Amino acid sequence: MNHTIAGLDFAPVLPLWLLGAAAVLALLALLPAAWRRARGTLWRAVTFALILLALANPRLVEESRETRPDIALLVVDRSESATLGTRPTQIEAARREVEARAARLPELELRTVEVPEAGNQGTRLFTAIERALAEIPRARLAGVIALTDGQAHDIPAAAPFDAPFHALLPGRPGETDRRLRVIEAPGFGIVGREVEIRVAVDDLGVPNAQGAARLNIRRDGEAPRSESVPIGRDHRIAVPIQRGGPTVVEIEAEARPGEVSTRNNRQVITINGVRDRLRVLLVSGEPHAGERTWRRLLKADPNVDLVHFTILRPPEKDDLTPLNELALIAFPVRELFQVKLRDFDLIVFDRFSNRGILPAAYLRNIADYVRGGGALLMSTGPEFSGPVSLALTPLGQVLPARPAGRQNIVAEGAFRPRVSALGFRHPVTEGLTGSNTEQAEAQWGRWYRYLRADPRSGSTVMEGPDGAPLMVLDRVGEGRVALLLSDHIWLWSRGHDGGGPQQEVLRRVAHWLMRETELEEEDLTARIEAGRLTVTRRSLDPGPAPEVTVTAPDGTTIRARPEEAGGGRATLSLPASQPGVWQASDGRRTAFAASAAANPMEIADLRADPEKLRPLLAGTGGAARFLGDGAAPAVPELRRVAPGRDVAGAGWIGLRRNGDHSVTGISALPLLPAWLALALVLGAAVMAWRREGR
Repeated sequence: MNHTIAGLDFAPVLPLWLLGAAAVLALLALLPAAWRRARGTLWRAVTFALILLALANPRLVEESRETRPDIALLVVDRSESATLGTRPTQIEAARREVEARAARLPELELRTVEVPEAGNQGTRLFTAIERALAEIPRARLAGVIALTDGQAHDIPAAAPFDAPFHALLPGRPGETDRRLRVIEAPGFGIVGREVEIRVAVDDLGVPNAQGAARLNIRRDGEAPRSESVPIGRDHRIAVPIQRGGPTVVEIEAEARPGEVSTRNNRQVITINGVRDRLRVLLVSGEPHAGERTWRRLLKADPNVDLVHFTILRPPEKDDLTPLNELALIAFPVRELFQVKLRDFDLIVFDRFSNRGILPAAYLRNIADYVRGGGALLMSTGPEFSGPVSLALTPLGQVLPARPAGRQNIVAEGAFRPRVSALGFRHPVTEGLTGSNTEQAEAQWGRWYRYLRADPRSGSTVMEGPDGAPLMVLDRVGEGRVALLLSDHIWLWSRGHDGGGPQQEVLRRVAHWLMRETELEEEDLTARIEAGRLTVTRRSLDPGPAPEVTVTAPDGTTIRARPEEAGGGRATLSLPASQPGVWQASDGRRTAFAASAAANPMEIADLRADPEKLRPLLAGTGGAARFLGDGAAPAVPELRRVAPGRDVAGAGWIGLRRNGDHSVTGISALPLLPAWLALALVLGAAVMAWRREGR
């Protein structure tokens, strides 16, 4: 808008200090005459005044101005807490109403900016405001109106702008919200022990909240158990860790009547079960070149406590050598295989033969130990084929293979071990470096001896010549058994003929025996990353994977078939936006995954409350107004106010009128031109002379 403004202006001919000095001299010249009350003093004063006025050069100035409209900023909160219940509808209706009212105000431009969901950073309300202010001249900013629930997490100590700030909140004052808060939760737990989770239930918006709330605690989808928790006080929950891998714990507080939402009444915690130091018993039947391979492997793991015995001399070789010269200690057969047998997590027999050292009762104990959940690894050599073979003892009942026939059991000759067709799907041998493929032989070194055996059960994951079993893995009762039908794996550790993945193979076998969750060959797992649920089914069955039923935290189900991913794996990926426990089942196994709230800061307090904004509202003179819970929001009236005036009152909020402009033209008219000033000065001087001459 263009308009003209006229005003009086001075353009002094002399510098102001010199003009002031002339005025002082004129005053000093007049003082003696005024003291004597001489005639003509007044006209002398008029003459001096006209001279000083002429030197000041007064002008009538007219400016042509173009007024710039003021800019108001409307900030619309679209974060997660602003989407509860009817809040989105109220905020959207209020946005339309504010925009319509602002359009009717003269010389005002309204700009709207939205605050998006910021992930786990909370509501970045003022970040969005500062980004929008970067494009607005501060001299034109009339004010900021925020449509928000007040739950902002980037509030500055002082307002980043010099203009009124107003907050319009959905709902009504006095909302309440119950939240479940996790104070402390361990990320790991020892299998077989309990861990403690510290939680607290808070009733926000309730003065002096008292009483108790009921907690429902569910672990890995089991039936929930309930506990009573005092409001506002710490509570400890004991959770037993019964297996390795993730344990998903879901804790939910009962709803409070009238609370805003139950979205923050639930917490999901994932605790990874890890085993304590594993106790391994290694018994070497005789000294041989590969003995150190097993010892070095097991000693390299800091989580393994190794007990190792080597039988230096069988009982039948009695040469009357004193016992104290044969061994540091006697072989504690009864203590190891009867008293403390179940204290071991894994028993390894390395080329051990039955020569009367272990009576049948102790071997039966080992078999029962395996059936009850123990782990047995046997690395065999020629001793497995003779009459002293452990396959002919009660321990043979749990072995997955037995020597084939009675003659030519020990096969001699160079060969390269191969991963079997089933081994390509088994996690123990899948993906080994240098393994064979359908088109090429393995690239690792050769072995020179293996034992011909007839598999009875289990999975043959490595083969020798003509498909002969070389490594057989089996589950027996609750336990596991691994049988290696060669004693030449140590050649790989020496780098013979190029070496091979000896350490990786033995590490995987040992950890599979000790139930490492990542090495389960028949398993269903689920995890949530970046807002997506990934279900992985692993199986030795080469057929197509069955459909998987996924149950969301709200109870809705989705059925889909995983896609083959190679190595016995099939995967299914789905979006997982709901916080809580997701369940996946293929009909035989069930897996759980925990999805925490995408923005935990955002749901920490779900009330619409201006308390966090109070310092900024007070600092800018703005106001907080609730929109009510009706269909039509109670938007206050918008008014333009002059600088320095109140910017809020009953039923209205104000936007400052800045009057910012640019000058498009200027004209100046001298009020005392030189010819007129000369005439007036001469006239006043003549009058003063005549008056003094009388």
